[in-house]
Amino acid sequence: MNNIYGYTLNMLEEYFLSIGEKKFKASQVYDWLYKKRVTSFDDMTNIGKNVIEKLKTDFNMDKIKILAKEQGKDVSKYLFGLHDNNKIEAVLMFHDYGTSLCVSTQVGCNMSCSFCESGRLKKVRNLETYEMVEELLMIEEVENVRISHVVLMGIGEPFDNYDNVMNFIDVINEDKGIGIGARHITVSTCGLVPKIKEFSKNKKQVNLAISLHASNDELRRRLMPIAKAYPLDLLMDTIKEYLANDGRRVTFEYIMLQGVNDKEENALELVKLLKGMNAYVNLIPYNETSHIEYKKSNKDTIMKFYDILKKNRINVTIRKEFGSTVSAACGQLRSNYKEVE
Repeated sequence: MNNIYGYTLNMLEEYFLSIGEKKFKASQVYDWLYKKRVTSFDDMTNIGKNVIEKLKTDFNMDKIKILAKEQGKDVSKYLFGLHDNNKIEAVLMFHDYGTSLCVSTQVGCNMSCSFCESGRLKKVRNLETYEMVEELLMIEEVENVRISHVVLMGIGEPFDNYDNVMNFIDVINEDKGIGIGARHITVSTCGLVPKIKEFSKNKKQVNLAISLHASNDELRRRLMPIAKAYPLDLLMDTIKEYLANDGRRVTFEYIMLQGVNDKEENALELVKLLKGMNAYVNLIPYNETSHIEYKKSNKDTIMKFYDILKKNRINVTIRKEFGSTVSAACGQLRSNYKEVE
């Protein structure tokens, strides 16, 4: 039996046609699920009883469970329990411009970035589309908010779960459903070149972010094993192709690690790498964990790095820190929870 929250509107239309019903019923179901937020098929009162019984036979509305919540200033972090007892996280951040949810896309991660807490657990499995959708629905219900922005930057590599992630984006972007604008959705990848090429062809108008974190190949290979398969010159050529096809600005995420990638020479290398591209750099103060030895660059170092980029006409921002009062690093809350079980 399939979970109804894993179905895009097109998939649901195809389902209704396959059972001899009009496809407009899919829009009615979407309205009940995502506008009215009913939790039982029996509450869908404008749909015939015979169709309701068929839906109950073919679909379920089972939800993942909230196991823990940590509350900080302008941030709420959630630990979810899945039906197979695996655990994932999501983080809700409150900004001046609205609410932003960082969702997980996998249980664990195979990318093995040396600074990443979530990568300490190898990938167990991909998240299903419905599990990602329910991260959003359940947090909206608990917090009594409407999420305006979604970033796929939690546990896992989104492009290693490509099909389910694309379906998730379709579900939350659908005007007849949740209705989050494509330009308010950002998908992040550590650099899976073939999937970036595929993504560039889908014309979803969704934002793309690249987890870069290094200014040269030698350093990137040390921090991110993916760089051994897809070196910087190949990655950057692919991004330039993406920009030519899509035209939307690309974000480069750059975690600031003390004494590792935060030197003046790194900033100048980054300038050379990105000069002339329709892109900007998001400098990220590192969230330290007890399991990984990297330390956060100090504020003066971050500002000097920022100034070098700015003076060389590289668009750059410094990400606001949300993690000082919660287990901020992706995978950290899950890891802490597991240690005390």
